[in-house]
Amino acid sequence: MAKDASAILDAIDDNRSVWVAGKPAFEPLAALGEDTTCDVAVVGGGFTGVSTALHLSERAPERSVVLLEARRIGTGASGRNGGLVLNWVNGVESRDAEHAKLVYEGTSAGIDTIERIVREHVPDVPFRRGGTTDVFTNAARAEEAARDVERLRSVGLPLEFLDRDAMKKRLSMEGTFGAIHDPTTGRLDGVAYLRALRGVLVARGVRVHEDTPVLRVEEGQTITLTTPRATVRAKAVVLGVDVWAAGLGYFGSTVVPLHSHVIATEPLSRERWAEIGWGDTCGFSDDLDRIAYASMTAKGELVFGGGSNASYGYLFGSKTRWDGPAEAGFAAVHQRMLKYLPAAREVKIAHRWTGAVGATMSRICTMGVTGAHRNVYFAVGFSGHGVTLANLAGRVLTDIYLGADERWRAQPFYDQELHWIPPEPLRWIGYHVVTALTGKSPRKHG
Repeated sequence: MAKDASAILDAIDDNRSVWVAGKPAFEPLAALGEDTTCDVAVVGGGFTGVSTALHLSERAPERSVVLLEARRIGTGASGRNGGLVLNWVNGVESRDAEHAKLVYEGTSAGIDTIERIVREHVPDVPFRRGGTTDVFTNAARAEEAARDVERLRSVGLPLEFLDRDAMKKRLSMEGTFGAIHDPTTGRLDGVAYLRALRGVLVARGVRVHEDTPVLRVEEGQTITLTTPRATVRAKAVVLGVDVWAAGLGYFGSTVVPLHSHVIATEPLSRERWAEIGWGDTCGFSDDLDRIAYASMTAKGELVFGGGSNASYGYLFGSKTRWDGPAEAGFAAVHQRMLKYLPAAREVKIAHRWTGAVGATMSRICTMGVTGAHRNVYFAVGFSGHGVTLANLAGRVLTDIYLGADERWRAQPFYDQELHWIPPEPLRWIGYHVVTALTGKSPRKHG
């Protein structure tokens, strides 16, 4: 499959998130300047691409790997998220406790892997596995959540239901009636993580080239990747670019970019945040369709996103770079933050950015292999759970590549069939009509 994607750089803007701010200068590695060959070419220097290259270099060191990043490691969604490292797969609602345990153990394996990699290779990266909290804004939903926790604890999941009094230790928020605390989850500075792992990859012999967008993919028993100055011929390719894969001719009819506006505060002390209502938790998300979420950085900055229609957006033509007005979106995010934490009214907002979220109609992501020669590996459509799932994808894709993927085949993300999404102008019209009428984004339950 081939498609001209010469404008791919225009679709990726400079990253101005809180995760980049204040970090030292990060010099890019040299762009690919001459034709080369390899066993596996990895497209994309985000969580999926770096994770896959890392696992391949660990599990199959005899295979040659080339990683191509259009701009800089961590420039895309992996450097613009809320930092939450969560369990579960968005879009999957397990009523059967044993199936829920299966899904939980799958994503928990992803978090375990992140923790192991940090501990063994990049111990200075800000990563905290101190638990996150799902809050409920409706009394009936809170009561149902309490029953769900009992059911899930019966199969061994370490979840805890917090009533309004118990919440005060973790998170004291206005308009909430209860919460589920998961002690195995946490927060990750993705930019620090990916930048540190770049050095690990190079030390292992992975050839990493930044400022090297892939312009064209020509499938075959040997795949040819065209870049501005040279070509790569590879026996297999890994597409680690999520929604940007559409520019190369993949998943344009099944995965769309939804844009999430995000803000981050100035840093405050832990004691000051406790006075405001933020206690012993790495982050939270709520139970609304236009989900609000937040995390606390190691420096004491509150990262906050979502909460209303205005805080998310979709641009005509599935543009991956936000070039529309954003003031209303940032204001809506701030308003939601103050609704939950009114004592934060005097806290200054220090950072604002917008990031693309690859969304499927079912909100379930997929990881697998495609192509006439079954040598194009992919992971797309993380729908807001990308920190865990995109990192896990590297392990899953490596297992598929090595023929050792049995443990993943029962997971809902394994080779998930994606629903077709109508083309423009129906796509743009449908999104805006549904969100305006219902306050929810279009979705088809799997």
